[in-house]
Amino acid sequence: MKRVAPELLFMAGAVSQYLGAVVAVGLFEELSVGGTAWLRVLGAAAIIVILRRSWRRTWKPDALWNAAKFGVALAAMNLAFYLAIDQLPLGNAVAIEFLGPLTVAAIGTRTLRAGGALILAVAGVVILAGVEAEGTARGVGFALLAAMFWAMYIVLGHRVARSPAAIDGLGLGMLAGAIAISPFGVPDVAQTLATPWLVVLGLATGLLSNVIPYRIDQLVMQQIDQSRFALLQAMLPVTAALIGLIFLVQVPSLGDLIGISLVIVSIALSRT
Repeated sequence: MKRVAPELLFMAGAVSQYLGAVVAVGLFEELSVGGTAWLRVLGAAAIIVILRRSWRRTWKPDALWNAAKFGVALAAMNLAFYLAIDQLPLGNAVAIEFLGPLTVAAIGTRTLRAGGALILAVAGVVILAGVEAEGTARGVGFALLAAMFWAMYIVLGHRVARSPAAIDGLGLGMLAGAIAISPFGVPDVAQTLATPWLVVLGLATGLLSNVIPYRIDQLVMQQIDQSRFALLQAMLPVTAALIGLIFLVQVPSLGDLIGISLVIVSIALSRT
């Protein structure tokens, strides 16, 4: 059977990830931003570790260390992103956050064609990152923080994805990440245990936003190099803007549409 193109796989993961973000936005008033982020990471870790029985694997110290670093970066990225979308439109927050992958792609650029694609992607993201009236400096700051952790996620994620413990490393890493961000979420979650449906929705964000997209990320990372993967993530601001429009009624401006178009062209140009 013909292998599914990495672009199609990546888009499926992107849609799942931002549908999870829509669920998360609806939970912020009930569960708090930190509580939602913590449940997302912990729930995703639990699903993978239990289904895979990851504790039965023989772990080498370096594999454990790489998984832990990856998971902490992932969890910190999730928390910073949720803090950002609590104050910014979904598409704009993702566009600013995308500066992280752009940095990784810039470092790994090797050809004139890839360089041109990267320039177009930068232009599109800069336009998309224009903060609307409802945006705040704090939201931009959190999005930039998420960008830094996103860059770390790409670099560390390739090490885990291409190791023998790929899936188990993802689950164990997220468990380490959940522990790392627990001070931001445990106090709030403890107060919501009396409302099971809130916990269920919080765990659903873990499935939609972590288990499905990050497992797909690993499959894509196994097919393409780190720089190509970073540039491929230019699809995410586009997907986020569309999901925000459909489910959160966050209507993009003319500038946003121009930015989306530039990002799409950059992806087409970067294909080999």
